[in-house]
Amino acid sequence: MPEMALLMLGLVVFLALAFDFINGFHDTANAIACSVSTGVLTPRLAIIMAAVMNLAGAMWSTKVAATIGKGIIDPSMATSALVIAALVSAIGWNLLTWWWGLPSSSSHALIGGVMGAAVAGHGVGALRTEGILKILQSLIASPILGFMLALTLMVGLFWLFRAWMPSVVKATFRPLQIAAAAFISFTHGANDAQKSMGIILLALIGAHQLQSGDGVPFWVKVSCALAMALGTSVGGWKIIKTMGSRVTRLEPINGFAADLASASIILSATQLGLPVSTTHVAASSIMGVGSARRVSAVRWGKAGEMFVAWIITIPITSAIAAIVYLLARTLVG
Repeated sequence: MPEMALLMLGLVVFLALAFDFINGFHDTANAIACSVSTGVLTPRLAIIMAAVMNLAGAMWSTKVAATIGKGIIDPSMATSALVIAALVSAIGWNLLTWWWGLPSSSSHALIGGVMGAAVAGHGVGALRTEGILKILQSLIASPILGFMLALTLMVGLFWLFRAWMPSVVKATFRPLQIAAAAFISFTHGANDAQKSMGIILLALIGAHQLQSGDGVPFWVKVSCALAMALGTSVGGWKIIKTMGSRVTRLEPINGFAADLASASIILSATQLGLPVSTTHVAASSIMGVGSARRVSAVRWGKAGEMFVAWIITIPITSAIAAIVYLLARTLVG
C-alpha cells in the first residue's frame, strides 16, 4: 500500500475514533440526564456507570456497523478523502451543538456527512437509495415510538401506584431508575459506537484492505468501544442540563419510565441493524413521560429548539462535507 494512501487511511481511523470520543461526551446526557436530574446518582457515579456500560454495549454487536459501512454508499467509492470530509463535517457539527447545549443527533451528522461527501465526489449515483431510505425511516420512527412507549408506560405506572404515598414511590423507583440508566447506557454503546466502526469498515473496504463481505475486525471494535467509553467519562454537562431539567420536571418514576422506553427502542433497532439517534429517542421519551402528567408539563419551546436542530442536521452536515471534499480536491488534487 503506497505511503500516502496508508497515511490517509490512518487519518480516517484517527478521525473516526475522535468522532466516537466526541459522541461519547456529546451523548452522555442520553443515558444519565434523568438519573442526575432526579438525584438518584451523583454526576461522577453516573458518568462512571455510563462509561462502563457503553464499553460493554459497544462490544456486543456489529449489525449497525454493517449498515453504516455498506448501506449508505457503494463502499468501492469510499476513498479516504471522502470519509475524512464526512468525519470533519460530523465532528464540527457535534462540537458546535455541544457548545450551544443542543442535544442534536450524532447519527444524523455522520450520515449527512457521508451522503454529502459522496455526492460531491461521485454524484447522486454513489448513494444507495434503498439503504438510505431504510435508515431514514428508522431515524424518523424511533423517536415517535419512544414518545408513545414512554407515555404509555408512564400512564400505566401512574395508575398502578396511584394509591401509594409519594415518598414511598420515590424510594421504590430510585434503584429501578439506576438499573434503567445502566440499560440505556448499554444500548447507547451498542448502537452509537457501531457507527464509527461502520465508517472505519467503509474506509478499509474502499482502500481494498477488506472485502465487502468481511466483518468488523476485532481491533476496530475494541478501539471504538474504548474511544466512546473514554468520551463518556468526560461528560457533556450543557446537554445533561438541557435534557434533565429544561424539557420537563422529573422524579425517579418518570426517569425510570423514560430510560426504560428509550433503551427498549434502541435495543430493538440495534438487533435489526438499524442506526437510530439515541439523542432523539431519549429526548422524545422524556417528552412522553412529561405529557403523561399533562401536556403543559413539557417545555415545548425548548423541545422546539431540539426539533429544529434535528431537522437541519443532515442538510447542514451534507453541505459542509461536500464543501470540505471539494476544497481538499482543489487544493491537493
